[in-house]
Amino acid sequence: MTYLLIGFSLGLSAGVSPGPLLALVMQRSLKGGFASGARVAFAPLVSDLPIVVLSILLVGRLPEWALNGLLVVGGLFVIWLGIDGFRRGGAGLDAADAASARQDLAHGALVNFLSPHPYLFWATVGAPMFVRAWNSSPIDAVAFIVGFYTLLIGSKVVMAYLFSRAQGLPPHWHSRVLRFASLLLVIIGVLMLYAAYLAFRSPA
Repeated sequence: MTYLLIGFSLGLSAGVSPGPLLALVMQRSLKGGFASGARVAFAPLVSDLPIVVLSILLVGRLPEWALNGLLVVGGLFVIWLGIDGFRRGGAGLDAADAASARQDLAHGALVNFLSPHPYLFWATVGAPMFVRAWNSSPIDAVAFIVGFYTLLIGSKVVMAYLFSRAQGLPPHWHSRVLRFASLLLVIIGVLMLYAAYLAFRSPA
């Protein structure tokens, strides 16, 4: 029970923390409705397995420039998603948008995979906690994983539902809220690039 509660706590904290994946959930929910945002919310189930493995095996050994390079690539991709959403923010959900909804899970997984935060979480918190739980009992380890992903994904699904309700707003207000969510993606991407810039500038 203890490790289940720890998983719940860490999952909820990670799920509601501002970041590129949460911003993408907001944007997709506003643009394509609840189903679109929910698909993005489930992205960690696709991207986290290699992240967990890489975190355990590689992150502690990677040079700082490699993590910073990941941050740059991730920041550029998030900015592109934001600009694309802002550019199309005034349009309704047409056939092109419906077709792009099939890419929601892929975009969410790529955003998550290119962000250094999941790697750092699993390398510093998640993996050590999982190993400790496993040493206690395999059931505890499973409980930790189930608790973590239940709240990580569940909290983002709730956010997707809340933001999808904004589709009932008058068209001009819906467009403004959508553009705000897209602008938030751009800002987060810029902050990722700035963090990488500061890291590259700092002495080793």
